[in-house]
Amino acid sequence: MPPTTDSSRSLLSAQVTVRYAGKAPVLRGISLEIARGEIVGLVGQSGSGKSTLAMAILGLLGRQCAIVEGSIIFQGADLLAMGERELRNLRGRSLSLVLQSPLASLNPALQIRTQLREAWRAHSDNGSATADCDRAIHSALASVSLPSDKDDPDFLRKRSSQLSVGQAQRVLIAMAILHRPALLIADEATSALDVITQSEILELFARLNRETGMSILYISHDLPSVAGICQRIAILHEGQIVECGPTEQIFTAPIHAYTRRLMSALPQLPTRREAPIAKAQAATRD
Repeated sequence: MPPTTDSSRSLLSAQVTVRYAGKAPVLRGISLEIARGEIVGLVGQSGSGKSTLAMAILGLLGRQCAIVEGSIIFQGADLLAMGERELRNLRGRSLSLVLQSPLASLNPALQIRTQLREAWRAHSDNGSATADCDRAIHSALASVSLPSDKDDPDFLRKRSSQLSVGQAQRVLIAMAILHRPALLIADEATSALDVITQSEILELFARLNRETGMSILYISHDLPSVAGICQRIAILHEGQIVECGPTEQIFTAPIHAYTRRLMSALPQLPTRREAPIAKAQAATRD
């Protein structure tokens, strides 16, 4: 599918095939663009290749012996042409990732302050500057509505087991935005959360986008959450992007047969007359 984003505003332009030796391609010539300041949703069933695309963008498929062909142009440079050292300089600074399970992603043996400091120093040119590090941590925590030392001295002394799942996810997001990356990849970042906490995290992503101009690739199989924050949606099916367009068009006038199937599978709230209680009451009266 051809790109639908103005190339002059493009932050990332990917045209990629990913395969493993002796196996059919996981991603087959997909084309995806993300504009500066845009939130793009990537939707598909489990096993469709969503996380594979995220790992390809981050340059993390080499360890899995994957063959990645094509190009991933990010801020004018081809990520696939870069060596590991160049990619490492981008990860955590210009490109960041938030994963699905916050409690599994945090180190249970270390205090939250220690993990935030390590995340900052790992991607900083001046890793020994404690004052700069603490300022960045304070700013990141404020951005995700978590207390800093000034607000609650005990919070940063906690370990992940002492946090709620929602707090742990906010800590992960704070780590990911310490260096204000141009692109944040959120891979199923709300699927482990309850409905209320999920809503809060989605609003957090939307606010970070508004206030910092950070682009977000929001990967999910949860259509309502994608509809809530994304300006455009790409539909991934069997390793191919079969449709990509504005959120309203995808939900109200889907073109591809698979997209129409996804939309038809959305849960519908029962009307008053169709509600189970109403039906039971009617049966009793009969």
